[in-house]
Amino acid sequence: MPRNPKKKKGSKKSKGNKTAAGPSALEHEPAKVWQPGVDGLEDNEQLQFDPSAYDCLHAFNFGWPCLSFDFLRDELGLVRNEFPHTLFCVAGTQAGEAANNSVVVARLSNITGTRRKLVPTNPEEEDDSDSSSSDEDDETGSVSNLKGPALQARLISHQGGINRVRSMQQQPHIIASWGDNGYVQVWDMSAHLRALLTADPSVSNGLSNVFRQAPLHIYTGHKDEGFSLDWSSVVPGRLLSGDCKSAIHLWEPTADGKWVVDSKPFQGHRSSVEDLQWSPTEPDVFASCSVDTTVGIWDARRRDGMVLSVKAHDSDVNVISWNRLASCMLASGSDDGTFRIWDLRAFKEDSFVAHFKYHKEPITSIEWSSHEASTIGVTSADDQLTIWDLSLERDTEEEAEFQAQMKQKVEAPENLPPQLLFVHQGQKDMKELHWHPQIPGLLMSTAADGFNVLKPSNLESLNTS
Repeated sequence: MPRNPKKKKGSKKSKGNKTAAGPSALEHEPAKVWQPGVDGLEDNEQLQFDPSAYDCLHAFNFGWPCLSFDFLRDELGLVRNEFPHTLFCVAGTQAGEAANNSVVVARLSNITGTRRKLVPTNPEEEDDSDSSSSDEDDETGSVSNLKGPALQARLISHQGGINRVRSMQQQPHIIASWGDNGYVQVWDMSAHLRALLTADPSVSNGLSNVFRQAPLHIYTGHKDEGFSLDWSSVVPGRLLSGDCKSAIHLWEPTADGKWVVDSKPFQGHRSSVEDLQWSPTEPDVFASCSVDTTVGIWDARRRDGMVLSVKAHDSDVNVISWNRLASCMLASGSDDGTFRIWDLRAFKEDSFVAHFKYHKEPITSIEWSSHEASTIGVTSADDQLTIWDLSLERDTEEEAEFQAQMKQKVEAPENLPPQLLFVHQGQKDMKELHWHPQIPGLLMSTAADGFNVLKPSNLESLNTS
């Protein structure tokens, strides 16, 4: 259902908001925006998917839940706006038995969709039955029932569940995995990517048999499992891994394709290191967050502690994201459901530039858009994926103009933050989201019941060439 637009600060350009789902309403009555965690449902009510809220929406899974995934950069074009799309990704499974886990390298092709207008100019443009935008008949989201896109996946055996998986930006076939057995491994997936590139989707659609191969490097020096892992975007091959015992280890690449891991960890946090992020511009600077409620800034050349440490939240800091388009901005998400935006030029306690308390459960993932410096995506244990544009502010005149163009009037809650641009639901126990680095406005999210690929229709500036 549509929500009122907001105006970008310093701009005449507006964006319309649409909820991802809401209860049905009679046409002669004003539509109401249903608020997750606030509004309840009667026994005879159920949420209905609104296809007009998406340019595309597809679901799939790999047979087991995946806590983590990453997009693989490809050579299909740096900025791609036209459907159908193709994407490559890597994921790590959490199987019921340790021996059944895999690193999954996948190709999803023929991702169909429709670029929609925020306010249709005539009824014929209201395409509310676009079969390429969703798979409403597929209740399981299984590979065998997936309509539209073709999924091809190569499974590589991995001993133990995978807490986090990351692809090196400069060499996307190089993958790092953080296992729940306490080992960090680096893999060369080039052979599997070549096989996916040459395979015919109409012939080899689905999951492969499990392949067995040795990792390029395995590090067993962590004292416990961990969840934090990040490749440097400035220095190819440089890697950080952090564990639940508060230790951070630096990996340096060698000329023979291996890594030297410093056995002496960076120490400064008092509890588990939950996330790590290299600076997008500085080769030796990285950020960390911890269960000890702090966010720290480090210099990799120093071993005497953090350069800066700030109490960022009142509870565990689960995730951070460094803005690659505005490198002075850092975002942090907490166990109490809040997330904050920090300006690193004035980084100190209570100096955050924005604080949002919308989600009702812990923040599980946060990431700045790859193509819009003011846009950020968030997932939470409350089963919501939200998209925020920090440049938006409420504009009553423009809201009234937008409402006048709508066929059906909308009663939007006044207490919703003006920066809240989109709410996506339908997945259970959301874990991680990423923006595609080469397809503006396209996101993917993983949850206990599988993956969603989506492109909201109101990310206007991200949907234009």
